[in-house]
Amino acid sequence: MLKLPVSKMDELFSLINSERTLYMPLEKNSEICFDKWSSDASIRLDKLNTVKSPKDFFFPASENIAAFKTKGKEIIMDDIRSEIEPFALFGVRACDAESFNLLDLIFLNDKDFVDTFYESRRQNGIIITTACNEPEETCFCNVFNIDAANPGGDISTWIIDDTLYWNSLTKKGSGLTEKIKKMFEQADESEIADHQAKISGVINKLPFKDLSLDGFTGEALIEKFSSNQWEEICHTCLSCGTCTFICPTCHCYDIQDFDTGKEIHRIKCWDSCMYYDFTLMAHGNPRTSLLERFRQRYMHKLVYFPENNDGAYACVGCGRCVQKCPISMNIVKVAKALKYEGMK
Repeated sequence: MLKLPVSKMDELFSLINSERTLYMPLEKNSEICFDKWSSDASIRLDKLNTVKSPKDFFFPASENIAAFKTKGKEIIMDDIRSEIEPFALFGVRACDAESFNLLDLIFLNDKDFVDTFYESRRQNGIIITTACNEPEETCFCNVFNIDAANPGGDISTWIIDDTLYWNSLTKKGSGLTEKIKKMFEQADESEIADHQAKISGVINKLPFKDLSLDGFTGEALIEKFSSNQWEEICHTCLSCGTCTFICPTCHCYDIQDFDTGKEIHRIKCWDSCMYYDFTLMAHGNPRTSLLERFRQRYMHKLVYFPENNDGAYACVGCGRCVQKCPISMNIVKVAKALKYEGMK
């Protein structure tokens, strides 16, 4: 483990940026999102959750995946792939770092169907996490066995008073550390033990710390799917899709073709299971009601996904949906409603 005075962090950021493009939480127009670092940027490492998660550095909201044109009956493909420049994300929280591991299960887990665009970004990106000093009341990452005091990633950092602590966890992290270690002093893990205990103490006082997911298993699929609670809890939903677009683990996308006049661009873009035209096919939409679409979203996160991924839930407890839903509906309320019915 290494350490560095907080007063030298700007110098550290500049050095990292000289090795690879650096992105971190920046404040722009009163909003905080991950963006490209610059020496005059308004850095906000004190903010726990950015408006959007940093997942779009690996799974962009939209991207061109193919281009082609026709000549008679011949289809001519253009290779539009470009080399991904090495980059680093600094200030990623433990919940968002875990979301990348869940996305890996979707885009990389099947060797016969690897998303090479996602794979290239993952290979070229380094995740530098930062422990959450004071988790917010909307946080519940502990429910999914995520430790905000040990945030993971390629490199973990802790900011304690006037000191930044730095610990490499992967080969990629060690490679970057080797190039910039001249800035650091040696440190001992015991130096951050009290701080980690303090973070854990805060987590143990949060409102959702005891949220239980017992019973959300494949064996309970029919019971949960048929629950009368769906009608009760879905009727206020606006189907606005806010929850899906701010969620770090949502990964639904659509493929659309756009005619530029010279060639066709095939575009992969985020989609939402909350929209009436999601998975629209020639014969229509398989989920025609709000209840069906609402149920699909939460059944996927709490039952379908863990059943097919060794118990890993498609949620990391970041709390963004708790903060941003315009009608205050979120996965916590859904889990409690279904759990309550199961206990009757």
